Formats: sequence, C-alpha cells, structure tokens
Amino acid sequence: MPHPDPLPARPSWRAYRRAVAGALLAAPFMMAGVCTARATGCSDLARHALPDATFTTVETVKAGSWHAPQDQLSHIMSTPGMNLAGHPTEAANPAFCRVAITLHPTADSHIRTEIWLPLKGWNGRLLGVGNFGWAGSLMYDGMATGLSEGYAVASTDTGHDSATPEGQGGRFTLGHPEKMIDYAYRADHLMTVAAKALVRTFYGHEATHAYWIGCSLGGLEGLIEAKRYPEDYDGIVAGAPPNPIVNFNAEQLWAGWMSYHDPALRVSRDKFRLLNTAVMNACAGPVGKKQGFVDEPDRCAFRPEQLLCATGSNTTNCLTADEVRAARNIYQGPVDPLTHTVIFPGPAKGSEDGFSADGKAFPVALDLFRYAAFQNPDWDWTTLKWDTDVQEATRKVGPLLHVDDNLAPFLARGGRLLLYIGWNDGHNPQQLATYYQAVQRHAGAAGHDGVRLITIPGMEHCHGGAGCDTFSKLGAIDNWVSHGQAPDMIVAARVDEGRIVRTRPLCAWPAVARYDGQGDMDDARSFACVTPGTK
Repeated sequence: MPHPDPLPARPSWRAYRRAVAGALLAAPFMMAGVCTARATGCSDLARHALPDATFTTVETVKAGSWHAPQDQLSHIMSTPGMNLAGHPTEAANPAFCRVAITLHPTADSHIRTEIWLPLKGWNGRLLGVGNFGWAGSLMYDGMATGLSEGYAVASTDTGHDSATPEGQGGRFTLGHPEKMIDYAYRADHLMTVAAKALVRTFYGHEATHAYWIGCSLGGLEGLIEAKRYPEDYDGIVAGAPPNPIVNFNAEQLWAGWMSYHDPALRVSRDKFRLLNTAVMNACAGPVGKKQGFVDEPDRCAFRPEQLLCATGSNTTNCLTADEVRAARNIYQGPVDPLTHTVIFPGPAKGSEDGFSADGKAFPVALDLFRYAAFQNPDWDWTTLKWDTDVQEATRKVGPLLHVDDNLAPFLARGGRLLLYIGWNDGHNPQQLATYYQAVQRHAGAAGHDGVRLITIPGMEHCHGGAGCDTFSKLGAIDNWVSHGQAPDMIVAARVDEGRIVRTRPLCAWPAVARYDGQGDMDDARSFACVTPGTK
C-alpha cells in the first residue's frame, strides 16, 4: 500500500482509517449510483433455480436491524483484530437482501449457506468469508463487515451444524465421507458458485472481482480454493493457515503427549512465564520491551539452558534440567523417529505464555486423528506413533486438506495471495515463510508478483496479544487486485476498548519494521520497513 498519511502523536480512528484505506474508500463506491438492486426485488430471487439447492429464507433486512447470534464464535469474531476492514467496532448494517439456501450435492450433504446483497451502494465485488475451528456455523460478523463496506457477501457452515451434539468438533466426519468432502472443499466452492449466480441475477451483471478472507481454518480454506478452484477468487487473504494440517495437529498434541509419557517433563504455567520473561529480557528491543513482545523472534538466540538451576538452588527462579528439556522439545516440535526430521516446528521464541505441558491432549487436534483420520472415537491419543500414525493420517486426510506449493494456475491468471500470521501464534511463522518461498519458486515471476507474507510481532492466533493486530484485510487485497498496489507495507493498530492506543507498520516478509530511535514508539511514522542484513 502507499505510505500512509501523517498520523498524530496519539493516532485517532480517523487517521487510522485514512492510513489503511487510502484511495480504496472512494473507489468501490463510485458505482453506487448505478449498481443498485433491480426492480424485480429481493423476493424474486427465490424463483431463481440453483442446482442442488433449496431456498430457506429470502427476505429484505432493514438498515440497522441485523444482530448476529451471540456465542463464543461471535465473541472471537467481533474483536477488532478479527474485523475484516480494520474497524474497532462493527457499524450498523445497511439494508440488504438476505438469501439463505441449503445445498445438497449428495444425499448426505446439508450445507447451510447465506448470500447477502446490499440494496444500495454495491461496490461491484463479492466477498467469501472463511470459517474458524471445525466450522459448523456461518460467519455472520465477517459478513456484516463486508456488507457495510459495500460488498455482496457469502458464508457457509461447510455442511454441519456445530450447535448439535453430532456437529461439534470433528464428530460429523465419523461415518460420513461425503460430509468430510463438503467440509474440505465442496461447500466453499458450491457456495461461491451460488453466490456468483445470485449476484448476476440480482444486479444484472457479474461481480468485477471476488475475494476470500479467512484465518486459521479460513486461511486453509483459502489455500484450498486457490489450489482446487483457481477461477473462484481473484484475491485471497489467508491468515495462519494450518497446512499441512495433519503435521500441524500432530505438533499441537506433542507437548501433551511427551509430558503424559514422562511426567518429569510437565511444566507449570509459572515456569513458562519465567521462561517468557527471560526470553523478553534477552531478545526484545526497546519497543518490544515497552509494548510486551519480542520484535524479531527469528533472530532470538536465547536457549532455555541459560535458566538452568545451579545445584541446590531455589527452583522458583530457574528451570530444572527436566524443565529445560521440555522447553527444548516444545521449541523443536515432534520428530519422526525413522527419518529424524521435524514433523512440524514448535512455536517461536517469545510465545512461551501460551505453552502447555500438562499431559493432556489439545481437543481440536485430537479430533482430526480420532474422527477424520482413524474413524474411531475411542482412539487412544497416548498411543500415537510419530512415524506410522502420522503417515497413516496423512494418507487419509492429506488428499482432502493438504495444499502443496504449486499454486501456479491461480497466480498465472492474475490471482493475488496475501498470507499473514502472528509471531505469538502457536503456529511458527518460520514454517509459513518456508511455504511462502516454495510457492514463489514454483510459480516463478507470477509468484513473485502475486504472493506476499506478513508476519506480525506480538500477535497471537489470528488476533490478540500485545502487538498491533487490527488492519484492513479488505483494503489490502482490494488495493492489490483493483489498483495494482501490492501490500508491501500495511499500517496496523492496537485497539483497547474501542480506542486506538498505537499504530505500527506491518512489512512484507522478509522485511521488518525498525524503530528510528527518536520518534514516538506508538506512532507508525517512527518506523520503516527494512530487510534484515541491509542498511
């Protein structure tokens, strides 16, 4: 994006909006006087035939009257860091046509899908909103944000209902291979096809561009779309995609597994906090120490052995030999005992507050093995074999959910892929950087032009943490696709109780934001994007 307008010493919301959006705010709405709903009206959409689809709701929703269901998912999705347009709070909805359909491509498919079409001010674009966790619900908060920005929007539950006992976690995959296919890729693709058809019927012409935005599962869904259906979307924003998911979920089980089998490797929360404090003292720069995170974790050379207790010393302020061994194992990640290669790297330095080694399984990861891969709800995770079981799970789940580094067809047609991840995520950004480089190499010039990676200091999984986690994913991808402005630098904010407390540039990897040593540490103007190793 272009360099932001100058920001005041204590950034205001108005200044932040100018910085992240720029010319984007005006451009999409230039069509507002032309692209309004046709006279046929919302109700007539129910007469439009869609393959393998049943209309369940077609209604006009008045401005300001939409309220998303309140549950744990909405609590996550309504945080500023998850807002697709970088808003600290969600604006009231404009009037829209709400279309709810159920897709049933197979006898065992029941894919709830909604497409929302703004009655006025459509910007000519379509937005698909990715899911979270094991999915099972529609992403209403993300839809509402896109709608308020002028987009036609679509979301799906991927074919199961997480509000039901059989739809919670990965249970829905047990004995339902078609539902597993729906979850893996079919639901998202068919949703996109249906949404494009309804857009064309409602407005009288196709969307000029289609974008996908999601994080975690939604990020993986974005990669799957780029791989399987390169024509579906022109721009994809994929945050923290757990890919390959079998390897990633194996890493999530690793610390619990090792500490179950060797109780000496169990580490208390207090000891992980002690480790985090030592890492911060050793590796955080002046900005990071003030704001609470390690600025460049991949350059941190701290080793847990540096906290090893002296013989006979008080262990509350140091680590025992077993605790040091546990920390080293977590940083490394699980290893295949046959090949001696790391299956998936452990978290980055600076994220120790999120570590756990309590002899218990991580439920989301456990479900992939016992339900999706092994089809056995009684599978004992403590018997996990790090060679044969991981290989077996990969054979069964990999063809559906793993995405290799060949995204050349998507990129060759001009598709744009923005990857992002937080350094305090349990998913180590260095693993995603390796994948990013492989995608670029495979696609050649198209990969260089069409892929970017943003690594965010201090941000946890998709949002939260001490870093600046709030930025406009919509603005970044639309500026790139519509205006050719690659997201080499994005201004992000940290929002506290609806108020911006600081801003910071996010730089396209491998560049990092470096403080100039003089300005306000809370002001993005005091930083520049610099490639490590250059002056």
